[in-house]
Amino acid sequence: MSIQVRSDSRGRLGLLLVPLALCMLASEARAEPDKKPGPAAGSFTIENFQLEAGVTIPRAIVVYGTYGTLSAAKDNAVLLPSHYMAQSDGYDWLIGEGRALDPRKHFLIMTELFGNGRSSSPSNTPPPFHGPRFPVTTIRDNVEAVRRLLEDGLGIHHLKAVIGFSMGAEQAFQWAVSHPKFADKIVATAGTARCWPHGVVRLDSQIRAITVDPAFKGGYYTEQPMRGIETTGAVWLAWLYSQEWWKRELWKKTDPEAATMTLEQYIAKTSKEFFGGADANNLILQMRTWQAHDVGATPGFGGSTEKALRSIAVPVLYMPSETDLYFPLGDARQESKWIRKVTLAPIPSLWGHTAGIGASPEDLAFIERKLRAFLAAP
Repeated sequence: MSIQVRSDSRGRLGLLLVPLALCMLASEARAEPDKKPGPAAGSFTIENFQLEAGVTIPRAIVVYGTYGTLSAAKDNAVLLPSHYMAQSDGYDWLIGEGRALDPRKHFLIMTELFGNGRSSSPSNTPPPFHGPRFPVTTIRDNVEAVRRLLEDGLGIHHLKAVIGFSMGAEQAFQWAVSHPKFADKIVATAGTARCWPHGVVRLDSQIRAITVDPAFKGGYYTEQPMRGIETTGAVWLAWLYSQEWWKRELWKKTDPEAATMTLEQYIAKTSKEFFGGADANNLILQMRTWQAHDVGATPGFGGSTEKALRSIAVPVLYMPSETDLYFPLGDARQESKWIRKVTLAPIPSLWGHTAGIGASPEDLAFIERKLRAFLAAP
């Protein structure tokens, strides 16, 4: 099975099975004329996978994709764990020949979070864990599943780096805490080491936007609660970009169609399409995963985020967006004070959360430059 990639006049745009407007809009804001096939697809099954909560999933499936070739010494592997509802082509914007992440040099592994509709999810798991019965999986559960994929499935016992955006950044920090010697370096863009209280509140409002739809029926719906899904899309959109981004009408730079839209037209269209095709229970599960995350909850740290971050022994490149409303810069500044070997490099951008996936050419150039220098350093 391969993941399709299409190209248009504005550049390459990875097609997500569950379309995520965050990636789509950012991809269309860039120009990359060269087509490339999607990553080589893979799937790894873990029998009787026990979650942190004590629940055991009879067959847990991790879907992943790869670019490049694993060296004979197995010393060129880089892990890119996926962000919210993304698939393994969600990092295509960062990968290419001559780029900091070059498939000719690196073996790049892109893993998909539980709940995205392809890895084990409420929508594809048989009873007794189908639909709303699917247990909440933590970031640590996802990291443990991927560790087994790497070691037991691919025979990889060490990584050159873990690089993550958003929920991928949450996973990157967790790797450094749970497995301090597994990776040489950690890179986190637009994502923190825990979901701070305001993030919990925001996510709760987005979950409620789905669940108040009468069609949701407690998660036992026979048809997707579309009004609820579209409403949560509108809530997400309100937080996605900075206030100044809206004031300057930068939505007109996201794609040719949006260039002629009024604010009202853009809000109506994007809210409807934001999670088009998504499953409501899947959306909620990954929001719960996001909400629950705190590296301080890792066994041995007594619930202290500070102690967990102080334990990180490897270099960290921390690139928050200066205008991110999902993962505010202030939270990143606080966390960086607790990391011993950190390079804090805020992305100077008006594109809010999407700056972390290179939403504008300037964002992409900034990330590429910092990443290249960081990976090249001893």
